[in-house]
Order: sequence, then structure tokens, then C-alpha cells
Amino acid sequence: MTATTNQQPKSRRLIINPLSSNPVVLKELRGRMRGARAFVVITVYLALMSGFTTLLYVINASVRDFYGQTSSGVIGRTLFTGIVGIELFLVTFIAPAFTAGAISGERERQTYDLLRTTLLPSRSFVVGKMISALAYIMLLLIAAIPLQSIAFLFGGVTEAEVILAFVILAVTSITLGAVGLYFSARTPRTLSANVMTYGTALVITIGVPLVAWIVSYILAPWLNANGFASLPFPVQAAATYVLLFIYSTNPLMTAFLTREFLLNNQAVGVFQQQFITTSGNYTLTLVSPWIIFTVLYLLLALVLLVLTVRRVRRIDP
Repeated sequence: MTATTNQQPKSRRLIINPLSSNPVVLKELRGRMRGARAFVVITVYLALMSGFTTLLYVINASVRDFYGQTSSGVIGRTLFTGIVGIELFLVTFIAPAFTAGAISGERERQTYDLLRTTLLPSRSFVVGKMISALAYIMLLLIAAIPLQSIAFLFGGVTEAEVILAFVILAVTSITLGAVGLYFSARTPRTLSANVMTYGTALVITIGVPLVAWIVSYILAPWLNANGFASLPFPVQAAATYVLLFIYSTNPLMTAFLTREFLLNNQAVGVFQQQFITTSGNYTLTLVSPWIIFTVLYLLLALVLLVLTVRRVRRIDP
């Protein structure tokens, strides 16, 4: 009875508090933060972000409006948009790099069998690898928040935009990290896992906007000739929902549309959109793209983690 009661709290602590109870998390974080590499990466990351921010400021400060003046609000919005954009670009390439070799690297170093012969469950092993990789990425995102806050000095940016930008960046990191971890468990070589992971990341970040641009380019002459307002309201509503869902599958387009809806409709979540048709005016209820993006990406990350756990159990010795 004593042994049983002593083992139950350990298993519960392993799930509730993985940062302090999961040995994989402790091993990975201690190994990464003990050396100078982690701090050098943070320093270089912030230096590049600071240089990019300074360059944006110099370029926008030199641009004059019609009256020969520079709008501080425009500078603030441009700085914030540029910083978030470069962060999203870096996250797209950094997050897979930390997880694509998490499991396949153990097999290449011939340490995987030693880890799997311990009493650590497959679920805790996978979650530990995921948390240890994402913890450092979250540190990079948090370290860049002061640079985003510089936009407050010029105006044109609200606190809601900063919070939503961090949410989109964090969710993108989690999903791309789960993609890298899944391919790391699926393939025996880190190189193959990196190729598959970065291929998926490029499809998400570049492929989706390219397809959306091609579709809009093809439909543009027809819409200009017939007019979108001439379509029945159910067709307009269905097309709006489909386009909103497609745009919400891409982090960059999600961030852009969320900001536009926030500025134009002053709504963070659900809002009403007016549609003018030949038969009358209608109101359509829409959801901000960041909500669809967050739910969709987190569900995808959860599914990939479950598949990774099953894959690890299948290849256990």
C-alpha cells in the first residue's frame, strides 16, 4: 500500500508539473542553458531585431507626407508590423530546428534505447521533448516584446494588438514544433525530418498565400465584370466564410486580417459585417481570424502529438 501511494503522486506530478518533474525537460533545458550557445543566440537574435527596427525607423522617419511632416502613428504601426513580421519569419525557421532532431537525433547518437528502457512513459517522453524545445522559443518571443513596445512611443498601436501578435506567434511556434517532433519520430534520420518539416512550414507560410493570390487573380476579372454585390446573399456569406477559413490557416494573413478587423470594427472576437446586395442589406456575424487560427492550429498540434506518442510506442525496443 505504501509503494502504491508513493507512486501515484509521482505520476500525477509528472502530468501536472512537467517542468519540474519530467526528467527529459530538466535534462534538455540544463544542457541547453549551461553553455554559452543559448545566450549567444539570444544576443544575436535581439541584435538583429534591434538593427531591423532601427532601419525601419530611419526609413519611415525620412518619409514626409503632403505637408512635409512625418506622422508618428504611421511610424509606430510600421515598426510594430515589421517587428512582428520578422519574428514570424524567424519562428517559422527556428521552431522546427529545435524539434526536428529531438527524437531522430537520439537514435543517431544511439541514446534512444537507453532512454526508452527507463520507466518514463512514451507520453512523458514526447511532451518533455516538446516543452524543452518550445521553452527556449518562448524565451525568444518574450525577449522581443520590449522591441514591439517601442511602437507605443509613437502611437498607432494598442495593447490588444501586442497581445494578439504574441498569441499568433506562440501558437505558430507550438504547431510547427509539433510538426517537427512528429517527423522526427517518423523518420530515422534528422536530415529527412528537417526536409519534411521545413517543407510543411513553407507550404503553410508561403503555399497558402500563393494559392489564395492565384484564386483571387483568376476570380478578379469575373467579380469586376459582374460585381460581388450582384450575387445572392447566401453565396456572398458562403464565399466570405470559406475565404476567412483559408486566410486563417496562414499565420501572416491571420495577423494582417486580425489587425484590420481590430482597427475597422474595434472588435477582438465576434463582430458584425454589413453586406450590400441588389436585393437589400444584410448583416453577417464573423469571427476574428486569430480565434479560428488558434483553434485550428492547436487542434493540429494536439493530433500530431498523439500521433507522435503512438509512433514512439511502436518503435520502442
